[in-house]
Amino acid sequence: MSDGALSQAEIDALLSGSGGSQAGGSTGAGTSNGEAGVIENFLKSTSASQSSGISMMTGGTVNFSGPSVSQTNRDAFLTLIPDTITSVKIDFISGFPGEHLFLMTEDTAKTIASLMNKEDDITLDEMAMSVVAETVSQMVGTEITALSGKTGNKAIAPASPEAVNIPKAAAALPSGNFIVAAYDVSIGDKAPQKIWEIFGPAVAQAMAASLNAPQSAPSMSGGAQFGGGAPHNAMNGGGMMGGNAYGQPPSIQPVQFPNLNTQSGPREQGNIGLLMDVFMEMTVELGRTKKLIKEILTMGEGTIIELDKLAGEPVDILVNHKLIAKGEVVVIDENFGVRVTEIVSPQERLSDMG
Repeated sequence: MSDGALSQAEIDALLSGSGGSQAGGSTGAGTSNGEAGVIENFLKSTSASQSSGISMMTGGTVNFSGPSVSQTNRDAFLTLIPDTITSVKIDFISGFPGEHLFLMTEDTAKTIASLMNKEDDITLDEMAMSVVAETVSQMVGTEITALSGKTGNKAIAPASPEAVNIPKAAAALPSGNFIVAAYDVSIGDKAPQKIWEIFGPAVAQAMAASLNAPQSAPSMSGGAQFGGGAPHNAMNGGGMMGGNAYGQPPSIQPVQFPNLNTQSGPREQGNIGLLMDVFMEMTVELGRTKKLIKEILTMGEGTIIELDKLAGEPVDILVNHKLIAKGEVVVIDENFGVRVTEIVSPQERLSDMG
């Protein structure tokens, strides 16, 4: 259909299991244009989240627009992409099991890796490919979060991403008809580049069916009555939410708040894993001193500045300008280093933050 919506017959066929069996196979000719429209509407709703998530992850400005979603096959799609591409295969293993991958040009992969690693003229070695795979994994995570919210399917899970730089003929594209989403991605001040997301027939059919399935409306509880008769004022008793059928006010009790403390609960400890790949600036401070402006202006080559540290006294180790440890200066080959001799206690760190 031209407007991308499924007919009732198509929805009934999908919900009856003709398009997305649990085995992840496809018995028909593959996907349909109706499924492409449903998936396009969903992916467009995630573009802002994708842009924000990847921008935070890379520390740069990344904008996703689109995508445009269509049905295609291997031969037709290969005519649209360059001879050498970067492929990140990240199949769905549960929820909507089946084939799923991202494709991008070499230049796009290099741009992402350079932005993540903060270095120019990067080559697509094993380290760079792992960075690209991690970026795609972040994109899929955002997608799954939105998909679970819209469909109620909490079992959606991806396989570990596998990133390779290969000739386009070696790309592991699905057989038959499949769905391709073409994003325009602007990274920093560079011209928009293409990233293609491929959904195999089983994944596309199951996703479209689940997104089209009617969602149950939330139930309403309490003593509110709706329908005929004069409208009730919720502030004046009659029909008050949480009251009773006779308009009597509800029982009100003070809220009991738990005591606040600085200890991390199990949930906080589990969420720390989300921050493990974040870069932090670590510096070593030999010492400090204060000088008048006139003294600073008279400095020249050979000027000796006396610091507030005694010879042999431990130096300060700071992360993002916060003291976390102390240590002693050592020489490793021809480079300076610091051997940690003392870790600052959490209480001291919290007092410094205050």
